[in-house]
Amino acid sequence: MRATALAVLPLLAAILSLLVGSTSLSPAAVASALLHPHATGVLHTIVWQLRLPRVCIAATVGASLALCGAVLQGMLRNPLVDPYLTGVSAAAAAAIAIAIVAGVSAAATPGIGFVAGLGAALLVAALARRGGGIDSNRLILAGVSLSTLFAAIVTLALVRAQSNQYASTVVAWLAGSMAGRGWPELATAAPYAALGALLAFAVAAPLNALRVGEPRARAVGLNVNRAQWIMLAASSLLAASSVVLAGLVGFIGLIVPHIGRRIVGSDARVLLPACASIGAVWSSAAPEFGAPSVIDRFAQVTPKVLLTVDGYRYGGKDFPLASKTAELVSALRDLTAIVEVPVLGVPSGGGTASQDRPDEAEGGPARLAWEQLVSDR
Repeated sequence: MRATALAVLPLLAAILSLLVGSTSLSPAAVASALLHPHATGVLHTIVWQLRLPRVCIAATVGASLALCGAVLQGMLRNPLVDPYLTGVSAAAAAAIAIAIVAGVSAAATPGIGFVAGLGAALLVAALARRGGGIDSNRLILAGVSLSTLFAAIVTLALVRAQSNQYASTVVAWLAGSMAGRGWPELATAAPYAALGALLAFAVAAPLNALRVGEPRARAVGLNVNRAQWIMLAASSLLAASSVVLAGLVGFIGLIVPHIGRRIVGSDARVLLPACASIGAVWSSAAPEFGAPSVIDRFAQVTPKVLLTVDGYRYGGKDFPLASKTAELVSALRDLTAIVEVPVLGVPSGGGTASQDRPDEAEGGPARLAWEQLVSDR
């Protein structure tokens, strides 16, 4: 039953996502457009050139990040590991930022980011190498150190971009966005994502063996060194492909493996397909149906921001801080329903702060949530 549901949910989420957009389309109109791919007209353009590529890219990114997170968490036996631990995202972001500031064409930018991401993964692997295998502590330390270095490079590029008006383009990549992506970008990144997924599924049995520790895994005949290199290669390909398609989209690779374990257990042979399915559903459906009103009122939502907020909302049972953050978000939703100008800390109109900010009033929702958060700490 669970397997059937996990197989059907991505398809259902994709169908529902095709119906959502600035232009209202009926299910019959969308079905007609899908059945006639060579037709012309506005309807065909909306479905085949705008919405369908967006849905496919979102599903690919979500599945890739979820698979990557599950593989790395199993490999390192650390539940706090996410796909960007190896420095792939930070290196790709730094390379893309430098390319944008240098005036490189937009068509070449994703390829530069992909190559830089894989290069960073190789560098991290070289630094983490111990004998013929990979030392987990060294891998984490090297990944975090290089990510910090690349983050500083991104900051420098943003400072430089202020003078040539490229800052907004750089920020769009850092925030994560699927806007402007289409079939060419998907055709470029999908083969690498597929190869990474195949490698991930191939190491499902070694992941199960590593759950009991490297010494016992070697005792049962597992070539730990080879398995670790395959896992690192799979995670690097998946993470780099995701960055190329949508920029830096976070939180999926961290929270989805935990959700998958709650649903199907810890057996990697079942967990990896489940994570791919849940990640695809989360990434394709959350930006369409899960936007909290507090963010909708501020600006157009990027996938990175929205998926992170959704992750806090649905992961709050496992993470106390996430639960408190979710309570604050809920309180802020109530706040924006009252305040006309949706900018926190700025009074509406010309009144005083006590008159126009209900969070300052006694018993206001935001104030109560904040006091509860402070009292629980």
